[in-house]
Amino acid sequence: MFTIKSEYKSVQGDAIIIGLFEESQSNHSLYNDINKNLDNELELLMEDGDLSKAYKSITKLYTNKRLEQKRLYVIGLGKKNELTLNQLRNVFGTLFKQLHQDKNKHIVIDLDYFATPSVSIEQVAEVLAEALPMATYAQPVFKTIKKDNRIPIERVTIISNVDKEIVKKALEKGYAFGKGTTLARYLVHIPGNMLTATKLAERALQIAKEYQMEYEILEKEDMERLGMGALLAVNQGSTEPPKMIVLKYQGQAEWKDAIALVGKGITFDTGGYSIKSKNGLMGMKNDMGGAAAVLGAMATIGKLKPKKNVIAVIPSTDNMISGNAFKPDDVIFAMSGKSIEVRNTDAEGRLALADAITYAKRFHVDKIVDVATLTGGVITALGDKLTGAMTNDQDFYKEVEIAANYVDEPIWQLPYNDHFKQQVRNSDVADLNNSPGRKGHAILAGAFLAEFAEATPWVHLDIAGTAMADTNHNLGPKGSTGVMARTLAKLIIN
Repeated sequence: MFTIKSEYKSVQGDAIIIGLFEESQSNHSLYNDINKNLDNELELLMEDGDLSKAYKSITKLYTNKRLEQKRLYVIGLGKKNELTLNQLRNVFGTLFKQLHQDKNKHIVIDLDYFATPSVSIEQVAEVLAEALPMATYAQPVFKTIKKDNRIPIERVTIISNVDKEIVKKALEKGYAFGKGTTLARYLVHIPGNMLTATKLAERALQIAKEYQMEYEILEKEDMERLGMGALLAVNQGSTEPPKMIVLKYQGQAEWKDAIALVGKGITFDTGGYSIKSKNGLMGMKNDMGGAAAVLGAMATIGKLKPKKNVIAVIPSTDNMISGNAFKPDDVIFAMSGKSIEVRNTDAEGRLALADAITYAKRFHVDKIVDVATLTGGVITALGDKLTGAMTNDQDFYKEVEIAANYVDEPIWQLPYNDHFKQQVRNSDVADLNNSPGRKGHAILAGAFLAEFAEATPWVHLDIAGTAMADTNHNLGPKGSTGVMARTLAKLIIN
């Protein structure tokens, strides 16, 4: 995919790309050289106002065989001291979308000039490679007559005078992050009839085998033996068997300082007897977005092989209605031994996660992050650009927040105090209840999960608002976003 060269003149390709800051181009040697080979055309266009240096603006020119590349793309970067890493990531996303649309198979891009006082060459290479698969990703379709004229970008030649090994490692890292995200997007996009818990487990096994990870898949009989009454209750109404999916990545000789990544894997959620509305049912194939994020992160981790220990735990089933389905007023027993009064069968994700968190603790983990499309309440509170977060450990939360900000998947901390703890313990018949009410719904869902994390440092990420995009965006298409795949991977790799 990536080749690194020190000069562009002999590299044949479909397009060459240079970036321009608003400041003078006098020290931009590649720009000056290309301008000379194009008979001063760039300078003339700039003087006439036809070549913009504004942030994310793109000017396309045909070189008419004056260069080895057929087309020249000039992308505006705005003011050099104002360009942030996240803005640069969006610059590359915008650029790659345009290059992909124009059917460029082999592109040549000047890397060094994109660096700024606050963005290093390594970071430029990283976000460039990350943006490429994300921006050019398309959601799969299942039409019998396919009209897909897209031509993928197959080769990228990087022009840089920086040490090749440094650039190469940064490109590999960014590309692994981008591909982990597109894997998560793909899994969320697949309909529930095609991605059952069994199929999700099969995909997880592919990742484990590809990257030589240990794995186990707990079957229904195993769950019954272990007393996973919460996950089993959610599965009661289904004809599809549940799966507890576990992947173990050991990057150190000794199993210590381990982090558990726990992802909600409800492959379709009807709401059970607390059934969703007609409109609410649409899109519920995305209720395994947390599981997808965890698997995307594990693929990235497997590719980059950090010296860290990670366990991924994914409770997976669908939540259906039948004569066997669990009901409001039922009392069930989680693996931890705690009893739960079911007040809402549509608050099923927290039940599945309760047993998954308890099971993850069996691996002697030091920290837990759970990721889930858990509540509509978080969308009401934070919209679709911020992921809701809760924690019982501020130091660990800060680590997650730093990772999220770096990859531009911002999170916002919700409160967690004795008031909310008491509410989830408010039941006349059981230790806990799974749905104390609508007020502070997103917080109460997290507070319920905290009852199972107990003293283990824990961060909860509710991605119900951020797992889907309503429109196309700089780094991808409408639909599943793969959110938190990069945050989780960055957390581990940090």
